[in-house]
Amino acid sequence: MRISVSSDMDEPVARLLVEELRARGHEVRAYGALNPGAGPRWAACSERAAREVAEGRADQAVVCCWTGTGASIAANKVPGVRAALCTDAYTADGARRWNDANVLAIGLRLTSAPVLREILDAWFAGGPSTDAEDRDNVAHVERLDEDRRAAR
Repeated sequence: MRISVSSDMDEPVARLLVEELRARGHEVRAYGALNPGAGPRWAACSERAAREVAEGRADQAVVCCWTGTGASIAANKVPGVRAALCTDAYTADGARRWNDANVLAIGLRLTSAPVLREILDAWFAGGPSTDAEDRDNVAHVERLDEDRRAAR
């Protein structure tokens, strides 16, 4: 799987994230502080990683900042992206299942190595629900993106 990763800080958990993804066999494209010489601003690097997903150049993305909040906000401004800030495995599983999230947001401050691995395990083990109500909710969010595109 092709995964775009961004972080505004070169923190140990961000480096571990890239290592974990590669060890799991994913092709990783790094943005922000994870790419020496690139601009590390959370809004810009999160947008770049999210656009990779929206434009089909990446299957998924993981965006990081100190709390994860800014990275998730920036990613969610890109039409076609459903970014979820996940702090544990249960949230990651639910984000994939009920929200069909295609971008995982991680906070660098509180995510330990074991929790990161649990989040990634749940994220990659999960997939979108086939339940009609869940699919209808995702379709509703997609229509919001279409409305935003049309308003431009």
